Amino acid sequence: MALTLYVDTARWRAHHKHVLEQFPGLVPVCKGNGYGFGHERLAEEATRLGSDILAVGTTYEAARIKDWFSGDLLVLTPFRRGEEPVPLPDRVIRSVSSVDGVHGLVGARVVIEVMSSMKRHGVSEQDLPQLAHAIQDVRLEGFAIHLPLDRTDGSDAVEEVIGWMDRLRAARLQLHTMFVSHLKADELARLQQQFPQTRFRARIGTRLWLGDHEATEYRGAVLDVTRVAKGDRFGYRQQKAASDGWLVVVAGGTSHGVGLEAPKALHGVMPRAKGVARAGLATVNRNLAPYVWAGKQRWFAEPPHMQVSILFVPSDATEPKVGEELVAHLRHTTTQFDRIVDR
Repeated sequence: MALTLYVDTARWRAHHKHVLEQFPGLVPVCKGNGYGFGHERLAEEATRLGSDILAVGTTYEAARIKDWFSGDLLVLTPFRRGEEPVPLPDRVIRSVSSVDGVHGLVGARVVIEVMSSMKRHGVSEQDLPQLAHAIQDVRLEGFAIHLPLDRTDGSDAVEEVIGWMDRLRAARLQLHTMFVSHLKADELARLQQQFPQTRFRARIGTRLWLGDHEATEYRGAVLDVTRVAKGDRFGYRQQKAASDGWLVVVAGGTSHGVGLEAPKALHGVMPRAKGVARAGLATVNRNLAPYVWAGKQRWFAEPPHMQVSILFVPSDATEPKVGEELVAHLRHTTTQFDRIVDR
C-alpha cells in the first residue's frame, strides 16, 4: 500500500534517445530529488545513454552520486570562497561565476559561467581582462551561459549567446566548449553552424527526464474507506460532512510532497482568475486534491497528513475499494515516492 511511481520504461527511454538525437553531446542534469526518480536511477540512465558527464546541483549531491556514475560530474552551483569543503574526486568540475572564485580554485577543473539576461550568476564583460589572467591557474573546461525560459521582450536566445561568444573571443579566451541551457534544438544547430570550432553542450534536465508526460504516472493506494452521512463529524478538526459519501484514506501525504505547491508565474486573465478562485475556496477549507477517482479530481476532506491523505468522495460516485489505486497528478520535482515500478 504505497504511493507508487510507475514508469513505462521503454517509452521513457525512447524519449531520452529522441532528445539526445536533437541535442548531440547533451549533459544530463540530475539535481534536487532527481526529478522525482532519484539520483541513483538517473545516474544509471545517464550511463545507459552513454554520457561522459553528468551535471548535479551541489557538491553534496556530487559526493552522493560519485559512486553511481563513473564519468565527470559538473557541479552547477558556483564555487564561493569559505564554502564547506566536501571531499570530491578529480573528475568533479566546479562552476565558477566570479574572478575571485577562479582565484580560489587553483589547479581545479572549472567551467566559468557568464552573466546572462537571467542576471543570477556570472562574470561580466568588465571582468574579462582580469579573468584572462586568473584562468592561467585553473584547468578550463569551458564557459557556460544559463538562459531564461521566457523572452517577453522578444529578444533572441541565439543572439544573446553570440554576443557573449564575441566578447570572449575579443578577450582572447579559449572557446573550445560552451555549455548552454534552455535552447531549442534548431537554436543549438544555428550556433554550432556559426561556430564550428566550438563544441556546444546543452545542459538538460526537465526536457530530458520529464518531457514525455505519458511515460510516468503516480498512483496512491486506497488504505481505507468509511461511509459518512451529511452532517457526520470526522477527522482531527471534527468537521462536518457536506453530503453523503465516503472518506477515502489514500497513500501519499506531506512527507511525499502531496499538498505542497511551489509559487507559480501566472500569465493571462484566465490563469489569474483560477488562482483567485482557488485561494477563495481555501479560505473555507475547500482544497482540491491531486488524486483522481472516477474521472474527476477529488477534494481533500481535510489537510493531508504526513503519510496519507483523506479525500471526500460523494455518494454519486463509485465507492473506492481498499487496494485500488488513484492516479495522482503530482509535481515530480517535489514528490518522494514509496516505490518505483517499471512497466
